[in-house]
Amino acid sequence: MKRLYEAAAYEPPHACWWSDTVEPPHWPALAGDLATDVAVIGGGFTGLSAALHLAGSGVDVTVLEAETPGFGASGRNGGFCCLGGAKASRKALLRSYGTAGLAEWRATEVAAIATVDRLIARHGWDVDRHSHGETLLAHTPRAMAALRGSMPELRQDYGVEPELIEQGDLPARGLSGPFHGAVRLPLGFALNPRKYHSGLATAAAAAGARCLAQSAVRAILPEAGRWRLETARGAVTARRVILATNGYSSEDVPAWLRGRYLPVQSCVLVTRPLTEAEQIAQGWTSDQMAYDSRTLLHYFRKMPDGRFLFGMRGGIRATPGAEAAIQRRLTAHFHAMFPAWKEVEITHRWQGLVCLMPDLVPFCGPVPDMPGVFAGMGYHGNGVAMGSHTGAILADLAAGRPVEGPYPAAMRKAPGRFPLGMMRRALLWPAYAAAGILDL
Repeated sequence: MKRLYEAAAYEPPHACWWSDTVEPPHWPALAGDLATDVAVIGGGFTGLSAALHLAGSGVDVTVLEAETPGFGASGRNGGFCCLGGAKASRKALLRSYGTAGLAEWRATEVAAIATVDRLIARHGWDVDRHSHGETLLAHTPRAMAALRGSMPELRQDYGVEPELIEQGDLPARGLSGPFHGAVRLPLGFALNPRKYHSGLATAAAAAGARCLAQSAVRAILPEAGRWRLETARGAVTARRVILATNGYSSEDVPAWLRGRYLPVQSCVLVTRPLTEAEQIAQGWTSDQMAYDSRTLLHYFRKMPDGRFLFGMRGGIRATPGAEAAIQRRLTAHFHAMFPAWKEVEITHRWQGLVCLMPDLVPFCGPVPDMPGVFAGMGYHGNGVAMGSHTGAILADLAAGRPVEGPYPAAMRKAPGRFPLGMMRRALLWPAYAAAGILDL
């Protein structure tokens, strides 16, 4: 496999809190050759959602995971099932897709949350769900002024009533900190991503999907009107193929992917359970999932057992020294924002890869010049909802049936390539520097 980062970026998350909360499903490795209707490459939210929706309608489907179940971003994210999926601004979306295209995209954001909600309810999964919507906290007075000005657009775009919370009202909401106010949108919820992933995996297998681990696809080759997926232990032939590898993709599986995605690192810490007194001392007692208005944002939430999760973007290299440095930076930011918890033990730390696309919108659709091959990727840090919804769209496309639910123009355009090829990580240096200045 040909990947952008150093090997450490693709190692198991050894100190991930989610790994302690649920026993991962056991998937055997591929042994020998087999044939299937649809082969899904990648066993995360996107791939398992696609497999579940396909198998549930009687399609023979096989999932090929390169590592172990939940290995990638689906097993190590922050657990925010929320609006998002694109980093393109509202203005950029309007310029590229017009008023109708923007409305389509916003409807898809809402529908993506509904997809996860529907799956959880239908199968009765216990995913440690909490938080009524999401809260965006302004980190400067200027950011708060922008939030006030965004209220009409939020009402128009999402069809809900956003709640503006002024700075003086934050303590009464249990949202104390270095913030200048907030907006709460009543859309989305928080969950345990590993428990959600385990639910998807169990349901897909029960529906008839064949799920295989330690079965990295090394090549996708045409063969007599089908596709042959080669691994170290055998090959799978399929009529249709779904690529669902996101930030953990390889540049050469298939070669079309080369340069069309950019993985970026995100790091997370989790504390021991906070006592009621410690929560009161800091003034943060809310169960809301929250994030701040920085370009290089922080995201955080108090979980049902009282532990606190805090994450941020950053890190351009995955060497031991670089990873230690970003973890020190993460801790410093956590303590600066929540100083009353400086002595609280941090029990878990890990990192993962978020996937960016050249146009800053996800892609979901046919792979050019590869008939019967489809791809879904590029959720820009919001893959719980959008990855699950993309999987459902891919299932419809691979089955040759009309897409059920929103499938906006913003997701249909095949992505171009980033400049600099295998050196494109270098683009992050000036981008992070500019973001740091904008966040002042």
